[in-house]
Amino acid sequence: MPARVSRSTRPSPASRSLRTQHFLSILDLTPGELADVLAAAQQLKKDRVRGARGFGATALAGQHVALLFEKPSLRTRCTFEIAVRELGGDVIAPPQDVAMGEREPIADVARNLERWVSGVVIRTFAQERLVEFAAAAPRVHVVNALTDEEHPCQALADLLTLQEQLGTLKGQTVAFIGDGNNVATSLAQGALMLGMHVHLAAPDGYEFRPEIEDQLRSLARHDAALTTYRDPVKAVDGVAAVYTDAWTSMGQEAEAQHRRKVFAPYQVNEALMAAAGDAVFMHCLPAHRGEEATDAVMDGPSSIIFDQAENRLHAQKALLMLLMGGTQ
Repeated sequence: MPARVSRSTRPSPASRSLRTQHFLSILDLTPGELADVLAAAQQLKKDRVRGARGFGATALAGQHVALLFEKPSLRTRCTFEIAVRELGGDVIAPPQDVAMGEREPIADVARNLERWVSGVVIRTFAQERLVEFAAAAPRVHVVNALTDEEHPCQALADLLTLQEQLGTLKGQTVAFIGDGNNVATSLAQGALMLGMHVHLAAPDGYEFRPEIEDQLRSLARHDAALTTYRDPVKAVDGVAAVYTDAWTSMGQEAEAQHRRKVFAPYQVNEALMAAAGDAVFMHCLPAHRGEEATDAVMDGPSSIIFDQAENRLHAQKALLMLLMGGTQ
C-alpha cells in the first residue's frame, strides 16, 4: 500500500486534476477526488469576489462548453452558464430538437460536438443516453446534469452545503424522506463515500432498488451505514440534516395523484422537524410547496435550501476546473 500523504504535504486540490474523462456519476470520483472537488469549491466561493483576478478565472480560457438539455432547468442551466464564463470559457446551447438524437443518432451528435467543444453538459432522461454519448465522444468531457437515475452535480452542492454547516461530514447523519430517486441515490453515494450515515424513509416500493442498495452499502467508508425506514419519525431521530424532494419527478406526471396519496405520511412539516431536533432542512428544488414540505419548514430558520441552490454554482465551477482545466 502506498504511503499516505500527510496533510501538511498534500498538494492543494486546485493543483490537481481528476483522473476521469467524464463525470456521469459520483462514482466516477474516488473519495479523495470528491473531497478535492469540495475543497476547490470552497476556495472558489471564497475568492469569487475578486472576479477576473480571482482563483480559477482563466481555468477554461479558450474552451467552449455545450449545454444539451432535454429537460427544463433553472438552477442547473443558470449555474453552469455562469460557471463556464467565470472560469474564462464560453457556452453554446444547441436547440433541443437537434441536440440529443431527434434528427440524427446520439453518437453522431457526439462525434460532431467533440470536434468543436471541450465539454458537454447533458440533462436527459435515461442514464444510458448519457453513457452512449460519452462512449461516442472520447475526446470531450461529458458531465451529467441530471438523468432519471442520478443527479451527481446536485450531490456535490449538497455535500458542500452540509460541509459548510457541519464542519465535517464523517460520522454525521442525513435522512432522506420520500422517494429513493435520482437525487437520493447520488446524495447517498457521496455521503457514504465521505463517511456520512444515510437514512432513507420511503413507502413500500419506493425505496432504493436492491441492486442500488447493495452498491451503496459497498461504498461506505469510516464505518458509515445506510439504514432504511418506513417510519419517517424514526428516520430523523438524531440526524444532522433532513432532506426531501418532490414526490413526482419529471416524466412521472401521470402518477402524480397516486403518489400524493402514497407519500402524504412522508411530508416534512413542523412536527417532523421537531422530532429531528436541531437538524437543518434541505431540498434540491423545485418544490411542490404544501406537498413534500410545508412553507413553514421551507422558509423556517432550519432551512438551507437556497444555500444549496447557491452552491450549485461553486460546486460545478470546481468540477469543471478540475475535470477540464486542471491548474491555472
